[in-house]
Amino acid sequence: MAYLEPLMRRNFLEYASYVVVDRAIPALRDGCKPVQRRILHTIWTMDDGKFMKVANIIGETMKLHPHGDASIGDALVVLANKGRCPDDADLGYFIERQGNFGNILTGDNAAAPRYIECRLTALAKETLFNPALTEMVPSYDGRKEEPEALPSKLPTILLLGTEGIAVGMATSILPHNLGELLKGQIAILKGEKFRLHPDFPQGGIMDASEYDDGKGKVRVRAKIENDGEKKVIIREIPPGTTVESLIESIEEAIQKGKVKISEISDRTGSEVEIVLVLTRGVYADEVIPQLFAYTQCETSINSNIVVIRDDKPVELKASEMLRACTERLQALTKAELEHELAKLIGKQHNLTLERIFIENRVYKKIEEQKTAEGVRNAVIKGMDPFKSQFIRELTDEDVTRLLEIPIKRISAFDIEQNRKDIGAIEAEIKQIKAKLKDLVGTCIAWLEGILAKYGPKFPRRTKVKGFESVDKKAVANANLRIGYDSSTGFIGTAVKSGDRELKISEYDKIIAIMQDGMYRIMGPTEKTVLEGKLIHLDRFDEEAGLTITVVYRDKDREPWGKVTTISSFIKDREYELIKDRAGKIDYFAVGTGGVATLHFAPAKGQRVHEQVVDLGALEPCGVTTRGTKLADKPVQKVVVTRPAAGPPKA
Repeated sequence: MAYLEPLMRRNFLEYASYVVVDRAIPALRDGCKPVQRRILHTIWTMDDGKFMKVANIIGETMKLHPHGDASIGDALVVLANKGRCPDDADLGYFIERQGNFGNILTGDNAAAPRYIECRLTALAKETLFNPALTEMVPSYDGRKEEPEALPSKLPTILLLGTEGIAVGMATSILPHNLGELLKGQIAILKGEKFRLHPDFPQGGIMDASEYDDGKGKVRVRAKIENDGEKKVIIREIPPGTTVESLIESIEEAIQKGKVKISEISDRTGSEVEIVLVLTRGVYADEVIPQLFAYTQCETSINSNIVVIRDDKPVELKASEMLRACTERLQALTKAELEHELAKLIGKQHNLTLERIFIENRVYKKIEEQKTAEGVRNAVIKGMDPFKSQFIRELTDEDVTRLLEIPIKRISAFDIEQNRKDIGAIEAEIKQIKAKLKDLVGTCIAWLEGILAKYGPKFPRRTKVKGFESVDKKAVANANLRIGYDSSTGFIGTAVKSGDRELKISEYDKIIAIMQDGMYRIMGPTEKTVLEGKLIHLDRFDEEAGLTITVVYRDKDREPWGKVTTISSFIKDREYELIKDRAGKIDYFAVGTGGVATLHFAPAKGQRVHEQVVDLGALEPCGVTTRGTKLADKPVQKVVVTRPAAGPPKA
């Protein structure tokens, strides 16, 4: 036992460290777990623009990854399903799929690796790879080399999201939207404030009130729509669920009597569509809150960010990670520009030496030399007078390159073309130096280019919305009652018994129109009085307004008609349809149209006793105008023989 204890202690610590650093926890630098990094590197080395069998990719990746084909295949399928493009169902962030890669909505598994194919996306090629900036290390058996970290310019770790369980620790990083991450990086570079919210490929509606910069949790609800009073349709599901598991949770709630649903129909294809038919006596407004309460239509997802930084696990906030990724973007951009600058300077140096060597016939000096050493010395001595024109010092490699120029090329040398080539290189060098001088501006321009090119392909799918405010409004819709008592004229929520009642929310407005032409638009009130006889009481649509047809008699009993639309108003203020309320409304209807018969008051020698008026022919007028005079005689009564049409359609 004395020998076994230190052995176990040492081996367990090595195993724990290996699992933490090399398997379960992603690296902050490129956002990848080792298996993801090896898969992406392998696909890139194999890439020829065509789709490749996943089985072949797995086989090549096994040369770098020691944990077998199953782990590689599973990781590749998960990676391929990261990112959903509405316009191309097979396009992910980094891998384009061909064949059955499973379905994150239904939970269906992928087909066997020999039947499916994939390749890198344009986004992956443009942002993840650069051989000149990639530090390689030996693979597990020393036969191959693999990247220590990919030179990723994107905040991959926040883009993809990941989960991992190691020894004594776990990580749960929620995925984010590509466009929002890029905008966040631009804000960081500009010194502006930014805010990040998770975005899940399944969609749904998210409440992030308990989510604090990568810590805490989010609650996500399914997107549920009413299809009439007796049917609801689930269009999007929360992350961590599938169509199958969600239906199972609904069936369990039905069995327990918590939800009353008579039929479940799964019509899911490329998008979720679960149709729920309600039982008799149950309505959609009642069932939807029950679905959130008792089924997987609402889930909570915890966020706990643990990443590997400098070969050690650390806990970070989402904003800290994005800042670290932005710093890495600047470092990679600087290294990339410096590498390109060095290449251009080298090319400029070579073209300059070539021009001097040919233009000044330095090659003639080697014709009399007998030895290789003499030839090289002749070149060095012949180039020495033009030292001031060199871009850098002449080296042995430069001499070798000059001696390898063929005679045919010397004889066909175009000095003007050489100068044009050098001028073009000098212009490129100037541009790169300007970019290096304004590194922040260069990074912002690059981010804006990537955002414009790829951002629209991956729009936000999860809507951010607080649940509590929505729930309160729903309760208000069910409970707020406005009553009107004609005997007293009181109206409000405190009027318990009356002739009429309305059910409204605290956000609604109601309109009351009296027979003397006075009308008032008000919000829910506890108790107020309306003077006179009420002829219309209803909910008022502030956006559409209310179009009405009115026939009234003025103080001389002469008839008037008007068609008007009530739209603008000040709450609780009294308005007049009849000037000074000097009259009485004989006919009122919502909408336009109708035929009215005017019965004239008896008079001596009167031959015409009635007149028919087409109310549909009335011209619309303002609320405060008198309207159209229908007759020049006093009218005893007005009879509408055909009711007015309903409200005009939008």
